[in-house]
Amino acid sequence: MRPFTYIRAPDRAAALREAAGAAGPSHIEAPAQYLAGGTTLLDLMKLDVMRPDRLVDINPLSREHGTIHADPDRLRLGALAHMAEAAGHPAVRRDYPMIAESLWLAASPQIRNMASLGGNVLQRTRCPYFRDVSWDACNKRRPGSGCAAMEGVNRRLAILGVSDRCIANYPGDFAVALAALGATVDIEGAKGARVVAFEDLHRLPGETPHIETTLAPGELITGFVVPAGPWTRRSLFLKVRDRESYEFALASAAVALELDGPTVREARIGLGGLAAKPWRAHEAEAALRGQSLDERQAQAAADAAFAAARPPKDAAFKVELGKRTLVRALLQAKAMEV
Repeated sequence: MRPFTYIRAPDRAAALREAAGAAGPSHIEAPAQYLAGGTTLLDLMKLDVMRPDRLVDINPLSREHGTIHADPDRLRLGALAHMAEAAGHPAVRRDYPMIAESLWLAASPQIRNMASLGGNVLQRTRCPYFRDVSWDACNKRRPGSGCAAMEGVNRRLAILGVSDRCIANYPGDFAVALAALGATVDIEGAKGARVVAFEDLHRLPGETPHIETTLAPGELITGFVVPAGPWTRRSLFLKVRDRESYEFALASAAVALELDGPTVREARIGLGGLAAKPWRAHEAEAALRGQSLDERQAQAAADAAFAAARPPKDAAFKVELGKRTLVRALLQAKAMEV
């Protein structure tokens, strides 16, 4: 790990001040980085993938931005709430089971107790060519250098939203649930506060895979708002992986349904482990609305979700795996008692 300066910010104004003046196209390249749980950032610093000059500790801000509140209209999750807190919160478990399950199925108890929700959604890819600096060719780490994963071992990488520059996948679970449920993100920066749709927080790789989000340097995520709806209770998160625990998804599905008998009035679907960013499957949702949900219709929705898939050679199996995961999740959500 390279030398850095540690700064503990007593409040939000101080944190923004310490991070002010950072330049560059992306927050991940800024010389000052915010430190919360550190479960991703410190790991990448040890690997020499990230090299910030300053770490701004924002844990004192948890008094303001670490709370969880639910009312009939929405669920508000403070960005500095820990994963374990949100997963175990009674209102989250009762009214937003998809969110609770996406958090419980992630990482380990130790990491869930340490990691913040804001840091969790900003975790970076586990592509081995990104995380191993001995590989020069990584457009995400070294723009313009190429993508070693294209011809390398790419079994775990993305099949949706990829480009000719990058096939890295987004590894997280919680963010997939937020995308599916149409959450918004509260952001603070030197230019003031703004709110963005969670779906717009992460960027597809395109020609610039090193620019991963729409956050400007120095901007700070302070919270997430999930709108309540008749579909949030009939929701679940299904995760398929190589082993039962402490493993990233090969394929996951976040499904929320509003039913009128067997007919789908509304569907919200997110896919994980398969895409370059937290993925909302709008085509699958459209294929379900107004239809009677059975295995045939679930398969039609799955086919729509993966119609644009571009699997690399080792990941071709993920198309069928993703479809089967989504079909299973839809039928399980239909069978839920709410």
